[in-house]
Amino acid sequence: MTLSPDSLIDFRSDTVTRPDSVMREAMAKAEVGDNVLDGDPTTAALEQRAAKLLGMPAALWTPSGTMANLIALSLHLQRGDRFLAPRGSHVITDELGSAAWLAGGMADPLEHDAGPGRPTPDTLSAAIGTPIGPYYSLRTTLLCLENTHNSAGGAVTPPDEHAQLLAVAKQAGLTVHLDGARLWHAAVALRVPPAALTVGVDSVSACFSKGLGAPVGSVLAGSAEFIERARRMRQMLGGGVRQSGVLAAACLVALDRIDELAETHENAARLAAGLAEHGWEVNEPETNIVLAAAPDLQGRLKLLDGLGIRVLPTAGRVRFVVHRDLSAADIEETLHRIRTGS
Repeated sequence: MTLSPDSLIDFRSDTVTRPDSVMREAMAKAEVGDNVLDGDPTTAALEQRAAKLLGMPAALWTPSGTMANLIALSLHLQRGDRFLAPRGSHVITDELGSAAWLAGGMADPLEHDAGPGRPTPDTLSAAIGTPIGPYYSLRTTLLCLENTHNSAGGAVTPPDEHAQLLAVAKQAGLTVHLDGARLWHAAVALRVPPAALTVGVDSVSACFSKGLGAPVGSVLAGSAEFIERARRMRQMLGGGVRQSGVLAAACLVALDRIDELAETHENAARLAAGLAEHGWEVNEPETNIVLAAAPDLQGRLKLLDGLGIRVLPTAGRVRFVVHRDLSAADIEETLHRIRTGS
């Protein structure tokens, strides 16, 4: 059976959303300039607003979250440095080795012994060991955290645990970068401002295209001096978009919609509960990602595809990512198809 595109329910990612008429109108009317030569006014307004939201002195728009993370790691690391990140972090598993290839760092994963996506301070301390060893050894110089943690099911790190990890890292002299691609989700889930989740970090990235509905764009935030260096690195990587205000305008609209993420969290919880009622082994989602275990992963993926439910595998499980383009009715239709079609 061939299903029409309109009948497909797409849970592959919260990046599949499409800009609505309000966002498209803002893009069409955006005030623009050459962001490489003179600066783009709409992009500058976005960077100022994002920096304030993230509690940082300055920010830089980038075309993608992968570029934002790569810029940060390239500036924080020197060749031969070792950095630590929770196992399954995006910078380790989903950025094609650019941390090693281009930033020159060697990743070492931390186990999730404090909960999904979260190492304990003791685990971090043991992994750091002696940051500066003999000249022929790797130097541990950076901790890279991820909030929310994608492959752990959109897991949230609360402010108190964040502070404990930061204290261990800073005592050992480490720099800290926070991959906050879905930091907005964490803030909504915890009912705190985004800046409450960035305290003490040296840099933070955040995405506008994951969950908030913008078609493209991320931001990297840090000190004013760090962002000036980041601007040069962005240019080296080909990220010097000219009239970027057309894209930044969409990101500004996206920031107006942070509170609406609560609805996607509610829909994810309903999806997880419905799958559990059907006998599926699922996580209890903290934000917008539901992970389902499957004894036969490929068989489960084939089943869902046949039902017109689009998903992707993640960490050996089926991943459902709930987003703003999926309604409560779509969740109920998904559960109906699974109940009647499997």
